[in-house]
Amino acid sequence: MNFNEIIKNHRQNIKKIIYLMTKQENEDLEQEVYIKLWKNSEKYKEQGKLKSWISTVVKNTSKDYLKSSHYKHMQNSDSDEYTLNSIKDKKQTPEDSIITTERQKRIIAAIENLKPKLRETIMLCEIQGYTYEEASKQLKCPIGTIKSRIYNAKQELAKVLDDLL
Repeated sequence: MNFNEIIKNHRQNIKKIIYLMTKQENEDLEQEVYIKLWKNSEKYKEQGKLKSWISTVVKNTSKDYLKSSHYKHMQNSDSDEYTLNSIKDKKQTPEDSIITTERQKRIIAAIENLKPKLRETIMLCEIQGYTYEEASKQLKCPIGTIKSRIYNAKQELAKVLDDLL
């Protein structure tokens, strides 16, 4: 078993599995996987696919990492840092209040300038929280028409309000 070929051919898959399981790129974990593959290469039986065996080793190594005290400690310190960074003064300044009010007025005006059917549909689904099915029954038209109207209304609003996006 040529180990350099294994790394070359399976590196992206290994990285992808690690990322999917740990939600982070982790070169140390990747190196640990390569070491385990190398140490256990004689245990691989050519009955199954090599890719499946490698994937199993990566998954198990990632699971072990997630159970480790090092990972838990990192999670706690990241959590504390996130909490500190997310604490924000809740008081709204007069300037913020004016900006918010002006923004709301522009959005309301843009909605009011929509064609009646688009306005009616966007109000039901996006403002009042109706599902497409409920809006379809309310307006007595197919769900496809509701979806089309929502799409068209959002396109028109995006054009008018592009500087707010």
